[in-house]
Amino acid sequence: MKVERITRTQSVVDGLLDEIIAGRMVAGEPLPAEADLADLLGVSRLTLREGVRLLQAQGVIVPVPGSRHRVAPVDEWTGLEAVVRYSRSSGARRRSSLDLLDMRVMFETGAAELAAPRCSDAHIEELETLLQRMHDAHEHGDVPGFVAADLAFHDVIFAAADNRILVASVRPLTTILQDSRTETSAVSDIREHALAEHAAVLEAMRTRSPEAAREAMASHMRQTRDDLLHYVLGE
Repeated sequence: MKVERITRTQSVVDGLLDEIIAGRMVAGEPLPAEADLADLLGVSRLTLREGVRLLQAQGVIVPVPGSRHRVAPVDEWTGLEAVVRYSRSSGARRRSSLDLLDMRVMFETGAAELAAPRCSDAHIEELETLLQRMHDAHEHGDVPGFVAADLAFHDVIFAAADNRILVASVRPLTTILQDSRTETSAVSDIREHALAEHAAVLEAMRTRSPEAAREAMASHMRQTRDDLLHYVLGE
């Protein structure tokens, strides 16, 4: 029963976010009446209120004393879950792609710098195995396999960095990263560039040098940005 309630509450969160992202509920305007919203989403008023409270906690909905709550502008949203969902909408594709890359630069270069002196021989072996899987997937045109190995490669580096807060901060981005990697990795030239950059990152990790690892990962992020702009966004 508790699991069902959580699921139904999450459906309210998702449903309201979809309505907002689609522009059917506009920032600055009050939400529809509670009864109408409950009917729209097919839930009880109690479940609706629970979902609305979750969105308030993420800054998506702002309570207004004595009146109906209003929708906040996206720039005021504070919840990563909501922002990521918005970022996956087509209307924000370019902005979200570049924002995501900016965040990756900060997280991933720092993670590589931390991981290099801390990584074990087992971590290096995992990276070697995953790079080989990327090569195999590329040769067979297996985009999902390539993406899975690519994401796992970076996960090993985060794990080697041995920082729980860093790992927890990155985890919510997994879904959007998978979507964006699938889009870019569908291009053969981008996969070839990624293979070269990942090989350089692996070599830097072998040296256990924080500086070398950071620079190798920064180079990888620069190449990723260039490929995104040229092959995907057509700029």
